[in-house]
Amino acid sequence: MDFGFTPQDEEFRAQARTWLAERLTGDYAAAAGQGGPGSEHQATTVRRRWERELGRGGWIGLGWDRARGTFGNRHATVVQQVVWAEEYARAGAPARVGHIGENLLAPTLLAHGTDEQCARFLPAVARGEELWCQGYSEPDAGSDLAAVRTSAVRESGPAGSRYRITGQKIWTSLAHEADWCFVLARTEPGSHRRRGLSFLLVPMDQPGRIEVRPIRQMSGTAEFNEVFFDGALAKAGHLVGAEGDGWRVATALLARERGVSTLVQQIGFAAELDQVLGLALAEGAADRDPVLREELVRAWAELRTMRRHALRTLGGADSTAVPGAPSVAKLLWGGWHQRLGELAVRVRGAAAALGPRDWTPRLPYELDALQRLFLFTRADTLYGGSDEIQRDLIAQHALGLPREAHT
Repeated sequence: MDFGFTPQDEEFRAQARTWLAERLTGDYAAAAGQGGPGSEHQATTVRRRWERELGRGGWIGLGWDRARGTFGNRHATVVQQVVWAEEYARAGAPARVGHIGENLLAPTLLAHGTDEQCARFLPAVARGEELWCQGYSEPDAGSDLAAVRTSAVRESGPAGSRYRITGQKIWTSLAHEADWCFVLARTEPGSHRRRGLSFLLVPMDQPGRIEVRPIRQMSGTAEFNEVFFDGALAKAGHLVGAEGDGWRVATALLARERGVSTLVQQIGFAAELDQVLGLALAEGAADRDPVLREELVRAWAELRTMRRHALRTLGGADSTAVPGAPSVAKLLWGGWHQRLGELAVRVRGAAAALGPRDWTPRLPYELDALQRLFLFTRADTLYGGSDEIQRDLIAQHALGLPREAHT
């Protein structure tokens, strides 16, 4: 597809740049660059206020399909969405806390939800007022998502039909901040694998029925959580798609998570690569080590290739239009980002083992940006579906190979 910038795109860029310059002051400026991978715990109060500021400016949900209506946000072409992401990264704005609602839940509701669900939930997301988390992974159902055991039993009560949910989710980012969670649960007793699963929208403010436990890491911080559902309630009207059709809805959402949305993610990757390259040049590591220099060049070339792949995917109406495309994208960026973290450590040498501050009981050790990059990218080839699972999906859906038997 042609990805050149028209005069209209450049006018949109000027609007975005001006708006960001005017708003990124005070606490927002102080939180610049905070809250990314490995630092989700940073400045959450300020970042939540910033989300509402974005909502007032109409900058949330620029690419939402408007067939269901408008929700108080601007509308932008694909190219303009990239322009906005570039300007957002250039301005060093705080990391978003509403990205799960904007980029995962909203497109899923627009594609599979009812008009009533869209009218109830999307305006609040567009205003930056309600935050979401994703209730997929479980202790025994991570990359093998079809092994979900969390149950949802339909029952009738004075307030109408509802589901009572029991089970545990894990690695749930932003659950401690979220107002709502979209939960994949088993609604057909005795069902197996992909059958009998449903996609439910669950309010998180249910004391005694929902417990969120932060998962403390060795750095002393907590980036994600365990969530325990003990009879948590969800309205029957908050079932997305038909009962038992949750696998189709859930995997369509994952296609967005692994595919098209990675284009914006790559803008952040480019900033990290620039930081590593700048350090290699400043400290002379690239001059001393020709192998390291070659790997840095390869990282730059691979990132450009991933960008072209993401742009090609955007040429279709949906990222699922190309068989296996979401899994290919996940394999590409997961391995690349992990290798970049390794390069960051190699460039710094022995100094990479030293933290920026002394040990304290509250923070056993603190990480700088490149140390976080190294440690947290170790999980890139696991979360969101491990590399092994992605290769299975490519084999089945792109190559037409037989499905692996499960016992």
